[in-house]
Amino acid sequence: MKNATKILCMVLTLVMSLSLLAGCGSKTESGDKTTDDTSKKQTFTVGFDAEYAPYGYMGDDGQYTGFDLEMAQAVCDLNGWELVKKPIDWNSKDMELSSGNIDCIWNGFTITGRENDYTWSEPYVDNSIVWVVKTDSGIKTEADLTGKNVVTQSGSSAYTALTATEENDKNLALVKTFAQLQTVADYNTAFANLDSGMVDAIAVDIGIAKYQLASRNDNTLTQLEEPLSTEQYAIGFKKDNTELRDKVQEAFNTLVENGTFMKLAEKYELADMVCMGK
Repeated sequence: MKNATKILCMVLTLVMSLSLLAGCGSKTESGDKTTDDTSKKQTFTVGFDAEYAPYGYMGDDGQYTGFDLEMAQAVCDLNGWELVKKPIDWNSKDMELSSGNIDCIWNGFTITGRENDYTWSEPYVDNSIVWVVKTDSGIKTEADLTGKNVVTQSGSSAYTALTATEENDKNLALVKTFAQLQTVADYNTAFANLDSGMVDAIAVDIGIAKYQLASRNDNTLTQLEEPLSTEQYAIGFKKDNTELRDKVQEAFNTLVENGTFMKLAEKYELADMVCMGK
């Protein structure tokens, strides 16, 4: 009887010891246990339009890449974070940000008209909204767009430039001369529609226009000299989230100082558009 009691006590002691050891590991966000708290790695989730080359898009290798995404990766490398690239429906960007599904919107994101809606990084690209037409269309200026079908991306800075109701009389009057102002989900569709003759002109960010024209090498499309408007790109964070903005901005500034920013700008043929590092 004594031996049985002694064995029972030893078993209980062993079970308690194993329970204590199991409780020493910490959980990751996925619920898996780690060996200690120092093994955790903070994630940084960037929301982007997956069809917005050269800022964010899917490369030939099937991986998301682009100027903004490579900069985001470099920021994460400096801060010891894990980058999560999250393609989003551009029309749902505010919901994604406010719900916490993403930490920022970083994808050729225009400050103009949104100054008070987000906490912004410093601007890093001077951007213009331009017109792209077929070279043989006979369209040379904005005046030639009268009676034409024009397209842009829904929720884009170009759409805002054309439809904003405050201090925008010139552009609102211009839109009234169009046969129709159409919107599509992404610029790849817009260019396909221009190629097919479904529309006569595209209102688009100059970086996107340059990328599309350079990728064709056939001179079938032309960018008009006169821009629709000029603006600047920055990283948009949830309103009042200055703590995260400051951490990202500090790393961003380091990448400007060490030349990484300009190297990436040159890689994506944006060196003449950036407003930092010159």
